[in-house]
Amino acid sequence: MLISRAPVRISFFGGGTDYPEYFLKEGGAVLATAINKFSFVTASPFPSHLFDYSIRVSYRKVELVKTASELEHSVYRECLKFCGLEKDIELHNVADLPAFTGLGSSSAFTVSLLQALHSFKGEFIKPLDLAYEAIYVERHLVKDRVGCQDQLMAAMGGFNLVEFRTETDIAVTRVPLSPERLAEFESHIFIVFTGIKRKAAKVVAQQLKRVADNTETLKKMRQMVDQGWNILTDNQPLSAFGELLHQAWVAKRSLDTVISNPEIDQLYQLGREAGAWGGKLLGAGAGGFMLFFAPPELHDNLEKTFANHQVLSVKINAPGSQIIFS
Repeated sequence: MLISRAPVRISFFGGGTDYPEYFLKEGGAVLATAINKFSFVTASPFPSHLFDYSIRVSYRKVELVKTASELEHSVYRECLKFCGLEKDIELHNVADLPAFTGLGSSSAFTVSLLQALHSFKGEFIKPLDLAYEAIYVERHLVKDRVGCQDQLMAAMGGFNLVEFRTETDIAVTRVPLSPERLAEFESHIFIVFTGIKRKAAKVVAQQLKRVADNTETLKKMRQMVDQGWNILTDNQPLSAFGELLHQAWVAKRSLDTVISNPEIDQLYQLGREAGAWGGKLLGAGAGGFMLFFAPPELHDNLEKTFANHQVLSVKINAPGSQIIFS
């Protein structure tokens, strides 16, 4: 048996510009980090000659089928077919966090699954190629309306500025921070679960209809990626990063009315009143986790403010997809 894992991510700036519907025309980029929360896949040989089925997969349910094409779970089905595995395999998935919460968990699963399947076949795959495969599977085989940052961050890991040119031409640049600066930055992060789960594709579908109308706003959001990079690498005060996050959230919220709602707006306002310089919903919007960026000495205020909500503690700059047991 082997076990793979791939991380989920926090995106700070540029979310929304990572969709081909936008970046093929204007170019897109994100500033994001992988975090120490993972999607795990186990893969092991299955002796189908002893059973009346050939493939066993588990997630929230268990499927026992004779061919990959019979699988209901679209990602399992398409990844197995893509990798040419039609029988004699057993796969299980577990995750540190639930799906539909804005951290890219669906893509982390796809990346982890493809990593496991290649390793099961005795194949090595480069992290960037793994990201390209996951993008292809999700966008063209499963036909999900997803962007391209989640797969990239799950495969590559780290804290990166990612530039999108085409679906198979993506440039990744590590954010060059000292361990001290990285630790200082991490200490400002405070994440709260809104309690709302949503299917990102439904939220995105509304936004993609308005790409032409929102082009100027999306260009400004792309520029914020470079501004965020400069704040971090020029050792500017981190308050500037938090204030830029606030500007980015205001811009993101303006893209479509589906992105926020009165409950989310109230949570955000409470966080700001408790001392956060800025923040944003993580992911496409409409729910999931909310990130606040605040001085560490004010995190006690935030914890009191959100005493009735789940708070997520994370480490940034997590490693990308890898085989952790074989």
